[in-house]
Amino acid sequence: MKIKMPIKPNDIDEPTSILSCLKKLPNPFALSEEFIKPESNYFTLAFVRERESEFIMDSRDSFFPTATRSRIVNEILEKCRYDPDDKTKFGHVHMVANGSLVAAFPLHDGDWKSEHSMLTHGPLNDRHLLYEEWASPKKFYKQQPLDLVRSYFGEKIGIYFSWLGYYTVMLTYAAIFGIAAFLWGCITLGSNVKVAEICDTEGVGSLLMCPLCNERCDYWHLSSSCFYSKLTYLFDNGATVFFACFMSLWATMFCEFWKRRENTIAYDWDLFGFEENEENIRPEFEAKAPDKRISPITKLTEPYMALRNKFPRLAASIASILFMILLVVAAVVAVIIYRIAIKVALARTDSEFVSSMSSIVTSCTASLISIVIIMILQNVYERIAVWLTNLELHRTETEYEDSFTFKMYLFAFVNYYSTSFYIAFLKGKLPGNPSDYGKIFGLRQEECDASGCMQELFINIAITMCGKQFFNNFMELGTPVILNCIRSYRGRQEAKKSKGRYEQWEKDLDLADLGPRGLFKEYLEMVVQFGFTTIFVAAFPLAPFFALLNNLIEIRLDAFKFISQLRRPYAARAQDIGAWYAILLAIGNLSVLTNALVLAFTSEFIPQAVYKHRYGEGGLAGYMEFSLSVFNTSNFEKDSAPVDSDVNATECR
Repeated sequence: MKIKMPIKPNDIDEPTSILSCLKKLPNPFALSEEFIKPESNYFTLAFVRERESEFIMDSRDSFFPTATRSRIVNEILEKCRYDPDDKTKFGHVHMVANGSLVAAFPLHDGDWKSEHSMLTHGPLNDRHLLYEEWASPKKFYKQQPLDLVRSYFGEKIGIYFSWLGYYTVMLTYAAIFGIAAFLWGCITLGSNVKVAEICDTEGVGSLLMCPLCNERCDYWHLSSSCFYSKLTYLFDNGATVFFACFMSLWATMFCEFWKRRENTIAYDWDLFGFEENEENIRPEFEAKAPDKRISPITKLTEPYMALRNKFPRLAASIASILFMILLVVAAVVAVIIYRIAIKVALARTDSEFVSSMSSIVTSCTASLISIVIIMILQNVYERIAVWLTNLELHRTETEYEDSFTFKMYLFAFVNYYSTSFYIAFLKGKLPGNPSDYGKIFGLRQEECDASGCMQELFINIAITMCGKQFFNNFMELGTPVILNCIRSYRGRQEAKKSKGRYEQWEKDLDLADLGPRGLFKEYLEMVVQFGFTTIFVAAFPLAPFFALLNNLIEIRLDAFKFISQLRRPYAARAQDIGAWYAILLAIGNLSVLTNALVLAFTSEFIPQAVYKHRYGEGGLAGYMEFSLSVFNTSNFEKDSAPVDSDVNATECR
């Protein structure tokens, strides 16, 4: 397994810098060194039993940390055959799947709670120490004890929490600028000429607008859009442009600084070269690979899959992914048709209040329906993605996880962002005019409000992003807590009946299982959130702030979940965050383009700037009337003019 163990203390002095001087200053966020001791720094080497005397070893029983010991045991159990005549029947994972074993998992060190205070009696074990110094709500403002997390749960989980903490710190800067942009909109709202003109019922606001639907809808006054114009300005003002530019730089710097941080972690935790030199072949590949070859490195025979066997599997996988993406697109089209139908139905009502709120009601209900569709399709596609990735038969666990990650994120990208792309770049772009309306499936295309589509884009992003975060947090913590309480109650009752003790291993058995791809859902949730905070941040400057609030809670909720509500996961090693880095980099690059397009086509920043320069002598006076075209009502398309209208209009806007 090439496990690296210490051979000599590291005697290389760290270079002095301004940062090392700053570390000596009092820090309220620093961990208590009374309980969390700094980890010793050693030179390491892959352990070889024959050279045991050369390694630093206080005791043979405690030489390997508990996480490493569980990894060794897991390696043995994972490859052990249970049917000598069938090479595909091996490992405890298969035995759990076929019901031969109830479960297989590493045990926790002990209980995570203690009757005594840590100050007087100290920690019971590492699990108790992690709860008190990491998962406890009282420590929400403290740094994470990442070295202890790594030694207890393994490097893969340690890297995840390191990335989550880094992402949360970086969100702080984005949140500050986002709040500033929103406050600027609040402060300058009263002095905005465009909003004032729309809300002026005696002036521009009294302009007669063409009907929003055919026959049943009547003419309406521009002042009806007063509320929407105010809402739009809060998120579409001069500061938004600068904030969008800042976030484009922020997304790039986020990825670059994380790459540096990741390399530091890889050095400190001895992870360099893990994927190339240390990672073992997956047992499934070893058992099922159709070909053999002589390894160019070791010169030994090893399992291999030639391109002729790999190509049909990849082709089937790509075809299945494209089909599922088309299914999502069909669901998005269905939501679009729902938006058109509901908006027309609400606009046709006799109630002036209901018809005036048709836009916001349609946006809210359509966003909620989208969330439900997203959750259902996500669960269905995950099962398909697992089957497809198993079919591809990857050589190592890293290759397997990267393939699965790309499949799931491609689907999630279309699933989560397609509605936002429609509102930002397609809705209201080809509405036609009253003499020749644009149509979708025979239905008149829905139009943006007179104040633009930005408020609808903001509502959709806010509901989808915040609704998804609330639902995920509830499912991640609420479901395990409820199920664990039920199972532990049954366990205690059975112990009472048999007059025995409710042992620690039974308590561990009654906890929830993280699953083979447990960290995938944690990463996916955060990366989807990263997309919302960067791709369409020009429409919702408060997205980083809400993401920051969520992540401050998320870190401690995840810590509490891993410590108290989950069986101890297998302590896997990893060199980095895997395929997620490439995805984050792609999102950062895409965000530059999408924010530029939102400002160019969805926002009214450029038309207003042109008007100021060409017509307005520096101001926006008259802009609203200038932006509305005049239509002669005698030219209405057949069956589109208002029926039984009380207004005798010769023209509308």
